[in-house]
Amino acid sequence: MIWRPLLWPLRVALIALALCGLALTAQFSPAQAQKPVCAVDLDGNGDAGDPGEVASCVGTAAGAWLCPIQQATCVADAVGQYSCPLGSQHPCLAPAGGGTPICSPNACTDSSGAGIEDDPVVDDPGAPADGEVDAEGNCLGNIEIFAGRAARCRPAGLRTTFSNCCKDKGKIVKDGMGGSISSVGTKIAVAKGVFTGMKAAYTAFKAGATAGQAATSGANALIVGIDPTSIAISLAINFMMDFLLSGCDQQDMEVGMLRGSGMCHEVGTYCSSKILGICVQKSKGHCCFNTKLGRIIQQQGRPQLKSFNGVGWGTPKQPYCRGFTPEEFQALDFSRMDLSEYYSEIEARAQADIQIDMKDKIDAYMRVIGQ
Repeated sequence: MIWRPLLWPLRVALIALALCGLALTAQFSPAQAQKPVCAVDLDGNGDAGDPGEVASCVGTAAGAWLCPIQQATCVADAVGQYSCPLGSQHPCLAPAGGGTPICSPNACTDSSGAGIEDDPVVDDPGAPADGEVDAEGNCLGNIEIFAGRAARCRPAGLRTTFSNCCKDKGKIVKDGMGGSISSVGTKIAVAKGVFTGMKAAYTAFKAGATAGQAATSGANALIVGIDPTSIAISLAINFMMDFLLSGCDQQDMEVGMLRGSGMCHEVGTYCSSKILGICVQKSKGHCCFNTKLGRIIQQQGRPQLKSFNGVGWGTPKQPYCRGFTPEEFQALDFSRMDLSEYYSEIEARAQADIQIDMKDKIDAYMRVIGQ
């Protein structure tokens, strides 16, 4: 027999995934040949992330590509020879549709995107299970308390189709976890599970499945190994749909879910993609933790320990997210920590639970007396 309270989250997932499938069918189109792009740091702030600083190149009658940024109309001399007013080193090219030749001081990437240089995404698995356990399940290897994982999300830029993949979407991953997820050991697995569900739904649609069939595929992938009480399922589905439609990748989604749930510490921003040496995509490096409490204690505990002096949180590109050793954890002075952020959340949740409990009891009483 299936426990009835577990059926509701599954139904929500099925319905939401079916709706997502219909939306994906309407909004995703076959991939088109990507045009070369060009980027210019017009305001001199060190990147091309502002409006008007990145553009698709335009075709010319000669089959070449021209950057439309800072383009100029070529000038004809007495014999009809055109020259670029920006300098003789810039060729004059006729537009593909005809008209007066134009020139530009800015270069385009080639159509394969070979001119775009992307930094590799840091794939940090978190604290490894590097030791044996005894008969009671106690770790016999190195112990890290409140260990985190280095990850990044990307604000609006070329690689995210100018969507903000760092935007918080609200609290999706819950601090209270059920038993099945405890074996995974990290809420990052929950984020990956929801991403896997959405990818499964989209893959089924691309293969010709109906909305219902794709919803079933996605729901099956979503719930495997995940306690339904550990995530706000309807919010997670909406979140993943938004991200899939905006050019964000899996790690963007993971950080977005955990960051919105208060479990990430932002280390800083760095350039992760360049075109011909010009930054066109920034990334924000984070340390993400299992719980909100873990993030708070890490933020307030590190300054107390000499072992983190000079290291801090590492760099935005390579965050330093290790947990505390047992000796470091014992040395922490919790009287110097402000945990009000965590306490206030517990209090708010308790009040909400009390109100729900009271309503249930009142409803039950009214049913008994027949009103």
